[in-house]
Amino acid sequence: MTDSERSLDKGSAAPGPVPQGLIRLYSMRFCPFAQRARLVLIAKGIKHEVVNINLKNKPHWMFEKNPLGLVPFLETSDGKIIYESTIVCEYLDDAFPGHELIPSDPYAKAEQKMLLDTFSALTPIFYKILMTQNTNIDATELKSQFFEKFKKLEEALANKNTPYFGGDSVSFFDYMVWPWFEKFSFCGLEGLLDKTPNVKAWQDRMLQDPAVKATFTEPEVFSGFFKLYVEDSVEAADYNLN
Repeated sequence: MTDSERSLDKGSAAPGPVPQGLIRLYSMRFCPFAQRARLVLIAKGIKHEVVNINLKNKPHWMFEKNPLGLVPFLETSDGKIIYESTIVCEYLDDAFPGHELIPSDPYAKAEQKMLLDTFSALTPIFYKILMTQNTNIDATELKSQFFEKFKKLEEALANKNTPYFGGDSVSFFDYMVWPWFEKFSFCGLEGLLDKTPNVKAWQDRMLQDPAVKATFTEPEVFSGFFKLYVEDSVEAADYNLN
């Protein structure tokens, strides 16, 4: 893997063609949706390079490649573009050999997609809680709303009685939700795990996963990024780089 580290911004030239034998991920170091793709790339051992984008000061050429102007998106050596985080990750799993993260069994695949829909209902509340950090806003009611939906994940894992949501090994769903769990301690949500022992045990296992370790952001680093981000600083994306 190669990584541009410092973000490309409005004044940056577009990178050249993707070298043969690689796939390029356009990312942002602190974006949970982009982290999904980084997790899958690493978990499957896919040769790739990462180009980071400053989302507070986007380069114009970004929109020529991805009209949504969002990360993550992929570019192949023959110029194909794939965007939207779950589509990107499904593509990577389908297009590259190695451990298959998405089940081949139709029901098991549908089960993971239904679980992902359940989780997607949590993310709007998560971001409301996130935006109360470093403020005097009381997030108690928001956290209560979050837990009411969150406990459905505990029920699903308890019913499956497996170490991971997809079975005995890390699967597509596990990686798709991990980037938000990583930020629980920053958002004051870690106490929820005391009420959900199966999810807590799952989180402990995930922390030992090589792809999770490789993409993990320490809470204090995320805190420094977030402070700049809410101030609308163009320096946020490159926080903690030398």
